[in-house]
Amino acid sequence: MNVTTLPAICKDLDGDDRWLSIHKRFVAECKEKDPDVMFIGDCILESLQFTDYWNQQFVPMHCLNFSIRSDRTQNILWRLQNGELENVRPKAIVLHAGTNNIGDTAEEVTEGILELVRTIRQKLPDVYIILPVSCAGGGCFKQPNELRDKNGQVNRLLRERCFGINKVQIVTVDNGLIQSDGTISHHDMFDYLNLTNVGCKKVFEPVCDLLHQILTENERERDLTPSE
Repeated sequence: MNVTTLPAICKDLDGDDRWLSIHKRFVAECKEKDPDVMFIGDCILESLQFTDYWNQQFVPMHCLNFSIRSDRTQNILWRLQNGELENVRPKAIVLHAGTNNIGDTAEEVTEGILELVRTIRQKLPDVYIILPVSCAGGGCFKQPNELRDKNGQVNRLLRERCFGINKVQIVTVDNGLIQSDGTISHHDMFDYLNLTNVGCKKVFEPVCDLLHQILTENERERDLTPSE
């Protein structure tokens, strides 16, 4: 049984119900706001919203960020099946998951991400789904290592499995992040996992460009649709 595809509440190890509290806030925001773009995922996307690049580039796009630092694919899946995609009609969703599925195989992690894609597509049939991936193995961890290799395998599998799926776009996001010796600078990832402002621009600029394209196309299609 592949646990990465089975929705699961995050274990409350601290006994403060913080994870469920965050989830409930996300569900409430779905009822209060009308986002054009949603970011859904784990630590990579959660930390993005605390950078200057987020405020400068993504906030003007009317974004919601439903990302929780420690989430694995199964935790995100539970959230999506329990209200975080209700009452919203975004034009695009940026999905990043699998970073915390350290004990699972590349195949299992890939299936978990694909289950998230299927869930999003079932609830929002017309939304664009953007999957940021790194051709160098996830863009995490200072030195080349087994975890980075596994992330690279996940990304290769995602490219294969998502090829030809309508409105599912793989975006390579590690341009300039991995140095010639295979290491990552602390100027780009201060703890070799979470991005700095400089690192955010390098990683998310291709995502930003694609989102601008998607939103512009949606505006053009709306202008061309005759009013009833």
